Amino acid sequence: MDTNKSEQRLPAPHAEMDLELKVRDYECDMGQVVNNAVYLNYLEHARHELLQSLGISFAQLAKRSIDLVVTRIEADFKASLTSGDSFVVRTAFERKGRLRLAFNQSIYRLPDNKLMLNAVVIGAALNERGRPTILPELLESFGSLG
Repeated sequence: MDTNKSEQRLPAPHAEMDLELKVRDYECDMGQVVNNAVYLNYLEHARHELLQSLGISFAQLAKRSIDLVVTRIEADFKASLTSGDSFVVRTAFERKGRLRLAFNQSIYRLPDNKLMLNAVVIGAALNERGRPTILPELLESFGSLG
């Protein structure tokens, strides 16, 4: 049995969450489908819920003059949700290096679990000077940054 530690690779620390939601009439455009910009709201809501489940409070961060910002979003729209559809936003979070946060997110229509959207969202925490900073809450959740 080879126990060479230099060849063993551990997965990056991560957290996952599913959030069920329902399409509201006012989220649809004239084509009777969810407006493309609304999907970004769904993704943001799911990211907030996941971070709160890890003990990261946006209100507490604001009191410390720390802002969580999105620096990049890549979204692949696969199909359209319509008014009344139930769906789940599946969010997987992982740290990317010392300062970046990565969220891999998918939206699935329920109950058939049809994939509607895949997205990757990259973000960071900024301090009061607008400089990237490390969140102590992430250190508590994921341990040393290595």
